[in-house]
Amino acid sequence: MAQPVFVLVRPQMGENIGGAARAMWNFGLDRMRIVDPRDGWPNQKAVAMASGAGRLLDHAGICADTAEAVADCSYVFATTARGRGLTKPVVTPERAMEMAREKIAGGEKVAVLFGPERAGLENDDIARANAIVSVPVNPEFASLNLAQCVLLTAYEWRRQGVEVVPERVELAGADWASQVEMEKLAQHYEARLETAGFFFPETKAEGMKLNLRNLWSRMPLTRADVQMLHGVLRQMVRWKERGD
Repeated sequence: MAQPVFVLVRPQMGENIGGAARAMWNFGLDRMRIVDPRDGWPNQKAVAMASGAGRLLDHAGICADTAEAVADCSYVFATTARGRGLTKPVVTPERAMEMAREKIAGGEKVAVLFGPERAGLENDDIARANAIVSVPVNPEFASLNLAQCVLLTAYEWRRQGVEVVPERVELAGADWASQVEMEKLAQHYEARLETAGFFFPETKAEGMKLNLRNLWSRMPLTRADVQMLHGVLRQMVRWKERGD
């Protein structure tokens, strides 16, 4: 699928350009344009910081001004943390990248502007944008590092296009225990605890057994976990029978 162009407007530090490239490539984006970089181009500090994402810098478009950078785009987002006195839609990074996917799927070209480190985008840059992207940051410390802002936006682009499971468990080659295995474990412990006189007094025995069964059902055990717990109990019984 086509993707948005990320435009770094008058970036000041090569390290931030390289960091932005790395953030983009982390999330599968590789279309970068750079407007009037302060320290010239190419920039070795940018290359060093980009690490494995240097290919983005090799193919980055170098533009004289913002107008040139977005000339072929039909929809432009501008990232800024401050109100600029301009009447424009203001969207979150999540909504912006959702809109970007919709527009690109419809054949449009989309750009996202990121401002220089010191003061961000100027009003002349923002006036060229169709919408403003605003990150819900701490209002008392709203300034984001350039590469951080790029990373947030790139992450939202990626998240819109892939299925993200909010929570999962790495089983490390194991399988979850079946109901039969959990039942046998419960029976094993119940029998041994019965022999040891744990269920006392007798009037409370049934309630204690029910609570124990409920405890096992709440524990997400793997087959290896079940086998280990069987082994723990067997070894404790052997130790007791030896009289150690």
